[in-house]
Amino acid sequence: MLLFALDADKTLANALAADLDEMLASHEDRAFADGEHKLRPLVDPRGDDCYVLASLHGDALASPQDKLVALLSFAATLRDHDARRVTALVPYLAYARKDRRTKPFDPVTLRYVAQWCEASGVDRLVVLEAHNPAALDNAFRCPVVHLPAHPLFEAPATAGPLVVVSPDIGGAKRAQLWREHLQARLGREIGFALVDKRRSAGVVSGGHLVAGDVAGATALLLDDLVASGETLLRAAQALRRAGAREVLAHAAHGLFIPPAAELLADAAIARLVVTDSVPPQRLPADGPVARKLQVVSAARLFAQAVRACHDAWQG
Repeated sequence: MLLFALDADKTLANALAADLDEMLASHEDRAFADGEHKLRPLVDPRGDDCYVLASLHGDALASPQDKLVALLSFAATLRDHDARRVTALVPYLAYARKDRRTKPFDPVTLRYVAQWCEASGVDRLVVLEAHNPAALDNAFRCPVVHLPAHPLFEAPATAGPLVVVSPDIGGAKRAQLWREHLQARLGREIGFALVDKRRSAGVVSGGHLVAGDVAGATALLLDDLVASGETLLRAAQALRRAGAREVLAHAAHGLFIPPAAELLADAAIARLVVTDSVPPQRLPADGPVARKLQVVSAARLFAQAVRACHDAWQG
């Protein structure tokens, strides 16, 4: 097994390597003056199962497009030099939200990303909390392992009522799965609610009506990602108006696009929990959001997926 990490931030990669008891394999990323890059492994991949960790979020060094091209190029290079199999480990999958046509002449970018991955020789994809798991499965012809993030999120130690809440109807299944997980783990009844939200042409409306009883309860709000924070804030404010004692917000991916640092500082959100799929680099380290932010590692989930893939192939 060879484990490569293309991300500049090695926090998740180092945790994954430690969990697997593997060393990170070295590679070269050479930047040319015109902005082009050359990526090559510095170990011989011939005959090996190669796992490539690459989170496709934008940061100060590279755009999602840059990171996607780097992943595709590196996977193709590994296959070109006789890697046995290539598995892409993608904590955050860029373009996964565009999985259907909603306007005339719309792209279906998730499907295009799938075609590019397959053309580059990716044999298997492991993704953390995709926006739409069914669309993800339908887009790819190679095997896809979808890792729900909710097993990473702990329930607060409280004797009071707990209610799992989806901020919109599209995330209801995700929230229901977490509710079932918590009920089995805690051995107690967990409520369910959802908040009305609609989006058209990028404009969010609704977000005021709560379906479900949250009065006096701790509301566990769950979404796949936080971008500007508007969806989570609208939902949290609606839950507080409906009588929730406090709102603890959870999301797999913290993109924190401005004005997230201002919106999420609102007192309606008592705590915010995200995974390390995206480093919280856009939040001021000493700001009010950082003080109520908790980052949990997804390394355990990816390590379990890698072991399962490796065992299946070895068997």
